[in-house]
Amino acid sequence: MNKLIHHTNYYKNFFPMTSLIPARMDRLPWVRFHWIVLIGLGAAWALDGLGAQMVASAGFQQSLHMSPKEVGLSASIFLLGQVIGALFFGRLADGLGRKKIFIVTLGICIFGSILVSLSFSIWIFLIAQFITSFGFGGEHAAINSAIDEIIPSKYRGRASLAINGTHWGGAVLGASANLFLLDLDIFPDGIGWRIGFLIGPALGLIIIYLRYYIPESPRWMLSRGYEKEAEQIVSSIEAQIKSQGHVLNRVPKNKALPVYRRKNISSTTLFKLFFYQYPRQTFVSFSLMVAQSILYNALFFSYALVLKHYYDLDPSSIQYYFFPFAVANLMGPLILGKYFDTIGRRKMIFTTYSISGLILAVSAMLFYKNMLSAATQTALWGSLFFFASAAAASAYLTVSEIFPLNIRGQAISYFFSVSQLTGAIAPFIFGVLINGGIEELKEGHIAFVLLAGGEIDRTPLVIGYLFSAGIMILGGIIALFFGYDAEGKALEEIR
Repeated sequence: MNKLIHHTNYYKNFFPMTSLIPARMDRLPWVRFHWIVLIGLGAAWALDGLGAQMVASAGFQQSLHMSPKEVGLSASIFLLGQVIGALFFGRLADGLGRKKIFIVTLGICIFGSILVSLSFSIWIFLIAQFITSFGFGGEHAAINSAIDEIIPSKYRGRASLAINGTHWGGAVLGASANLFLLDLDIFPDGIGWRIGFLIGPALGLIIIYLRYYIPESPRWMLSRGYEKEAEQIVSSIEAQIKSQGHVLNRVPKNKALPVYRRKNISSTTLFKLFFYQYPRQTFVSFSLMVAQSILYNALFFSYALVLKHYYDLDPSSIQYYFFPFAVANLMGPLILGKYFDTIGRRKMIFTTYSISGLILAVSAMLFYKNMLSAATQTALWGSLFFFASAAAASAYLTVSEIFPLNIRGQAISYFFSVSQLTGAIAPFIFGVLINGGIEELKEGHIAFVLLAGGEIDRTPLVIGYLFSAGIMILGGIIALFFGYDAEGKALEEIR
């Protein structure tokens, strides 16, 4: 008897149950409930952007007497925290559920930000940075999984892009606050930046309250065998929508979709699944995530150096050039998002990746010919980021759509980590290409850095830009030929 039960449970892991719940969720109209999901989950990225901009302002460096080496260490720790957080919570999001994780991770982010504001030594600051980034890394898996599994299929693309794009709304808020908080005529040195780091926790407490009203993913609950609880959640959502005057058509039985009930799998098995059972999904995900990461990190972390070394801008004025970049990054996903649901995933991913790469290639050649000013360079890069931001957000959307439910959170976390680690190399390389060889030139090393007339040679940097442009265009081509037509489809139907 025990052996029979064992075999029955074993095969239940591989043969799906059918359920109308996915179809019922996907046929819902856009209502107040979905706005709560959108705001409650998306606002965390705004906090991420707010915190990142506060760190980029460098207002804390003088107060904590940080050397350039320690500033670099802080950036590395922030990256490391995000990667470890993504991998750790990605597995938990698949095992324990989306809601538990996106509440816990936001709480960690709030605690870390408060600790940053109270830092009076470098080591406390670095520890606080790690805690904060650890939480934000965990947000990626839980949020992207939840948004795809809860939002109706016909709105899934635009909602996902909007949520991932809100990072830049927070960045704009942070940059605006810095103009006020870091003004020594208003706040004494060492006070303004601490207040800035408290803005995120204050907003985070409101967001965490909203998140309590976001239910667990019914799809995840089905995969864990909680059919009754999933039914209760969906029935409650439908009742709310009907009370608002909407009429919901009955879903016919032939719309039932398969849901696999599987338990946690080991990391070794997960890698085997990536490369043997889902090679196409892995190839597409890796290509898109790495391409956008190289472009973003190469440009975003080097633009200040370009403006300073090639256009002779005063460092104090460079911060104003950040606003066009941030606004373009914010508006791209918001404006283009709906076309990923109407025109289609593959076509729009190809378009946004390719246009981003082409604009970068054109701007690189104009830069090489010395035909640009600081303003026109910023305008070109702003238009580039408009498309690149939508492209980057679509990469996260793609990963979370094309892998099955039981490994979705882990897939997001793994490919996010790969893109972060790959992209982290780009700022260093481009920093070297811009001005890293000037000191070495004095010792007779990198002789190509300066031209005979004393001007910094643009050739190495242009080669780097063209390489990034080519990688971005290649990513778009891969999406066009190997991507998935996921628009309007239930997650269970994407093959």
